[in-house]
Amino acid sequence: MIEEAGPEARGESSRTPADRTTSRTVAVWDLPLRLWHWALAAGILAAWFTPTVHDGFHRIVGYTVIGLLAFRLVWGFRGSRYSRFRMVGVRLRAAPRYLWNLRRGITGRYIGLNPAGTLMLVALLASLAVSTITGAMSVTVTFFGVWWVEDTHHYSSDAVIVLVVLHVLGVLLMGLLQRENLIRAMITGRKRIRNRL
Repeated sequence: MIEEAGPEARGESSRTPADRTTSRTVAVWDLPLRLWHWALAAGILAAWFTPTVHDGFHRIVGYTVIGLLAFRLVWGFRGSRYSRFRMVGVRLRAAPRYLWNLRRGITGRYIGLNPAGTLMLVALLASLAVSTITGAMSVTVTFFGVWWVEDTHHYSSDAVIVLVVLHVLGVLLMGLLQRENLIRAMITGRKRIRNRL
């Protein structure tokens, strides 16, 4: 019986094609964007737990979130490459197919936001804008006690919390599917990229 030489003897690697990669990290999220992200997360949580109990603090947090939204709008045009809005339209158009492919675990590899992340960004920013603007309106003389302003503020604030929960679940799911700690990436600003050997 002739024993076939193993792959190492033939000068080949015994690793599967998926194993034949090296990984390194690349800077993706700049410091201003990361600070914005975590400040916004803290602001949303603080706003959620303070209405009617600590109205003064709730109002301050609301104005702070308006300031953070204004910063993000500016940074979407002036920030570093992955902070900019230049790919939003393309990624939004790709979002339905991307979400459909996620059913089979097909994630693709994106350095910045993937299409689902872009969709979440737009939905969160829009919901936060509605929530904060109607919140600010509700404390003015003109709109104080106006039912549609209060209802819109209430429902858009609920929508923000639902989106935040979906965002966190999505980040955890993508981290599992891609075997990457995406929470750490938003802390360090660096994401892992794979190079084929």
